[in-house]
Amino acid sequence: MSGVLKPGVVTGRDYQTLLKSCKDGRYALPAINVISSGTINAVLEAAAKNKSDVVIQLSNGGAEFYAGKGAPDSFQAKVLGAVSAAHHVHMMAKFYGVCVILHTDHANKKLIPWVESMLDHGEAYFKQYGTPLFSSHMLDLSEEPLEENISECARILKRMVKIDMSMEIELGVTGGEEDGVGSDEIDNAKLYTQPEDVLMAWDMLSPIGHFSLAASFGNVHGVYAPGNVKLRPEILLNSQKLVAEKRNLSSNPLDLVFHGGSGSDKSQITETLDYGVFKMNIDTDTQFAFAKPVGDYVRANDGAFRYQIDPNSGKPYKKEYDPRAWLRMGEKGMVDRLTEAFADLRSAGKSIAQ
Repeated sequence: MSGVLKPGVVTGRDYQTLLKSCKDGRYALPAINVISSGTINAVLEAAAKNKSDVVIQLSNGGAEFYAGKGAPDSFQAKVLGAVSAAHHVHMMAKFYGVCVILHTDHANKKLIPWVESMLDHGEAYFKQYGTPLFSSHMLDLSEEPLEENISECARILKRMVKIDMSMEIELGVTGGEEDGVGSDEIDNAKLYTQPEDVLMAWDMLSPIGHFSLAASFGNVHGVYAPGNVKLRPEILLNSQKLVAEKRNLSSNPLDLVFHGGSGSDKSQITETLDYGVFKMNIDTDTQFAFAKPVGDYVRANDGAFRYQIDPNSGKPYKKEYDPRAWLRMGEKGMVDRLTEAFADLRSAGKSIAQ
């Protein structure tokens, strides 16, 4: 598709234009959890290299790490870390020439104050610039009763639409754990969202504003041995069909998100692209992609991580232990893994940034 949007963080109508391009083109964008300016830059480098748009997101733990683990107040670090990272993304996304959906990841009931505090900053940003700071926030109340989940999402969405934001919700539970949200001890039935629940969410939320949906179809955070996770992408298809039929809408009316994408079978990833999935989270794989080359570098330069000067030869190791050397190895590892993800999700070469 030819370029139709200016590069940078996309919000409001531009955000929905990008989503429509994904769904019409049967491709999706990888969503990467970042923890530092370096990981943000690696994601942008990979997106530019592959001529793809991308989703950059922060969990509460990632945001706190961005602010610094030595920050005097943990909650404020979660808020200010997210806000600081957002400003970095706004500036650098334009520089790299790609469109970025800027998002915050899983926020369960205890993290609603985190979301609301970020909205305080978002409203101030909107007042100054006419656009929100983030494209969207996620409210993950999947552990709560269905009615509470949707009604609380509706309450927050009413506030978000005033500053041109979208919301991501979750129905059903993604297994595993991510930054303190979730658990390995989950009734398997909860790993599969019921289409009737999706219809209920549509009826309550779509009149308020735009939302995307992480519907669970066996997804699990992390990477598990083959056979331990049984994905059922047909749940996504059935949900789309039910909402379209009951509300007289065109095909694939829902904007769907694939959580727990790390380690998933590539054929099942491809199948979801036909069912309205525009975004897939792959945090676990990108963490390993960053870590492995750093570990390889440390082993290859063992002396530099024990001595400033080699005790036998007198060789200075400054160039080897310089953080820019080994951190760059991690960034390159992320770029390589994301190049694979852009290909798997069929988004390579399809940036709509002009």
